Amino acid sequence: MIVQRVVLNSRPGKNGNPVAENFRIEEVNLSDNINEGQVQVRTLYLSVDPYMRCRMNEDTGTDYIRAWQLSQVVDGGGIGIVEESKNINFTKGDFVISFNWPWQTKVILDGNSLEKVDPQLVDGNLSYFLGAIGMPGLTSLIGIQEKGHITAGSNQTMVVSGAAGACGSLAGQIGHLMGCSRVVGICGTQEKCLFLTSELGFDAAVNYKKGNVAEQLRELCPAGVDVYFDNVGGDISDAVISQMNQNSHIILCGQISQYNKDVPYPPPLPPAVEAIQKERNITRERFLVLNHKDKFESGILQLSQWFKEGKLKLHSSP
Repeated sequence: MIVQRVVLNSRPGKNGNPVAENFRIEEVNLSDNINEGQVQVRTLYLSVDPYMRCRMNEDTGTDYIRAWQLSQVVDGGGIGIVEESKNINFTKGDFVISFNWPWQTKVILDGNSLEKVDPQLVDGNLSYFLGAIGMPGLTSLIGIQEKGHITAGSNQTMVVSGAAGACGSLAGQIGHLMGCSRVVGICGTQEKCLFLTSELGFDAAVNYKKGNVAEQLRELCPAGVDVYFDNVGGDISDAVISQMNQNSHIILCGQISQYNKDVPYPPPLPPAVEAIQKERNITRERFLVLNHKDKFESGILQLSQWFKEGKLKLHSSP
């Protein structure tokens, strides 16, 4: 079979910014022979995610993410439709998902690496299984459940950085659904701020490119910050942590401001901010959603229910 695929052409370097030339598209003729237990699938959707920047390095810096290899096809979250099957669990026409899906138009995969998905859970919007009703949604939901320590009715304030992104836009909404009385988002344009407050139900939003972030947070979070869903790290997180309350909690989802730098994960805090963290007993523990696979099924059902009830908005941000 003739397929088009994306391969890693070069590495940007640990301290470099990725460029288009780091990738190339190839057209190749691959065997269409299917062995027992395998399926041939046609790719429908692929997910492009921040963690993939780490996979462009020779060493990802973690033991749970594999580095992409030069001149080899790249992979990640993907959804497709079964076109031929020699696996008893799948038949032609099934929709399937994998988080190690090669970036090519058609692919032969071991059935054990695939999970069947039900289009009815997302009202036919299959791509949602790579977003709000998939890994980003699960990361937001389980992260808040496991690390947020939200108690309904206790007037907690949540701040979300990267708030218009895949996880951030969901985390703010889920924070409200789980009982936070006030949710404030941080993002990079006025359009995104308006999107968060008018479309997604955030109580307020900060444009970090305009004005002093710490001053704006002091005004918008008069009772301090109890829960911080951290997607970005760096100066923005330092400003948030400095206004967190005693015994508050950081949900360490990502540190995207640091991904083009050769630093450990999670990156160390500046001494003054670290002192605040310790003095106020603020938890800042690494969160990895893959450690909570036992909660995936119930999490997907919860996210789907909120989506169908109109409580979880999935509009794209500007």
